[in-house]
Amino acid sequence: MRICKWLGAGVTAFAALALFAAQLGLFQGAPPSDLGVRDGRLKPPSTTANSVSSQALLWPDHPQRENAWIAPLALRGDGPATMTRLKALLQAQPGVSIVESRADYLYVQYTTRLMKFVDDAEFWFDPARGVIEVRSSSRVGRDDFGVNRQRIEALRARLAAS
Repeated sequence: MRICKWLGAGVTAFAALALFAAQLGLFQGAPPSDLGVRDGRLKPPSTTANSVSSQALLWPDHPQRENAWIAPLALRGDGPATMTRLKALLQAQPGVSIVESRADYLYVQYTTRLMKFVDDAEFWFDPARGVIEVRSSSRVGRDDFGVNRQRIEALRARLAAS
């Protein structure tokens, strides 16, 4: 009984400390300095299981090549019109901050409400392929438990319905 009380108090104290640290922004991680489109490519996916990329297959020796691959977003009209729709959908989502917006490129940050984790997502209209290439990655941790994939798939469904 006494051990259970100590254990319960320890777990409660740890949870309170973690929540306090999160509110101070200690789980946000540093923004990547190498995002954007270079030579028709977004940044490669993370080497750990915490990202998705529609261009993952472009890196044949990448350790997360198959796990990170996700289909690009289909156009709804032309590229600029799709990017405008995409931007409106992203602006309507809680926890989304648009960092960079151009006619062919969007960079957004997703911040979780409670723990303040930040994920970086990029969307690029590739005129050669006629799709929206996408990359979404967690800043911290080794596994995102499928959050980035679920987020992009939900966005894909909203885009298709718009």
